[in-house]
Amino acid sequence: MPNAESPASASAASDLRRLADALAGAEPLNWVITGDSITHGLVHTQGGRSYAEHLHELIRGELGRTRDAVINTAISGHRITDILGDWDRRIATWNPDIVTLMIGTNDMATGPGQVTVEPAEFVASLREFVTRARAAGAIVVLQTPPSIDIPNAPGRERIVEFADAARAVAASEDVILVDQHARFTDLGNGGVPWGMMNDPFHPNAAGHAALALELANALDICPQPDRDRTLPLLEALVMAARLNG
Repeated sequence: MPNAESPASASAASDLRRLADALAGAEPLNWVITGDSITHGLVHTQGGRSYAEHLHELIRGELGRTRDAVINTAISGHRITDILGDWDRRIATWNPDIVTLMIGTNDMATGPGQVTVEPAEFVASLREFVTRARAAGAIVVLQTPPSIDIPNAPGRERIVEFADAARAVAASEDVILVDQHARFTDLGNGGVPWGMMNDPFHPNAAGHAALALELANALDICPQPDRDRTLPLLEALVMAARLNG
């Protein structure tokens, strides 16, 4: 565990310092990446890599951290309560040093057959996630879900409320936040970046390149120039998608 702090003293700034120190050291790290279908990364990338797979290449390939383990426990269709209810398998069993969570696209869903989750309930569940992960000594990274095509995604109109909820928890708990929703909105010039979407709320391969870039930049995962192949490739994918979107 990278110089684990007590949960009471942990902060986003101290977690970033811990991560930088850990990446500069020789001890292997366990990374757990979890969430819903966007993180699961199947189908909608159409054979391309998901953002979790890009992170894997950056860490175990270009950083040369071959003894690190990068584990994706995301499951399509899941909500935050599903992760909390399956905590041992999804999180604890891997003894994580770093845990990233992107969740909310299903939590906000309303309509026939759906149990409506209020933003306040979502906030409480996110706080429980942070509390549990920090109690285990892990560095916690919260991600907002990317922006979506609201007119064509019935039942998911509350995306901004749930992105704001994740931002609020990151602020109140002083947790590292990767604001993918804000980034996708920016890439879409205030709307949805059409060239990066496979359907109204699932990013395509280029969208996953954008997710990976934002996560890598936020965590300062920067390979040495002579080993930096992935980041320029991801940037090129995003640029091409913006031009063609």
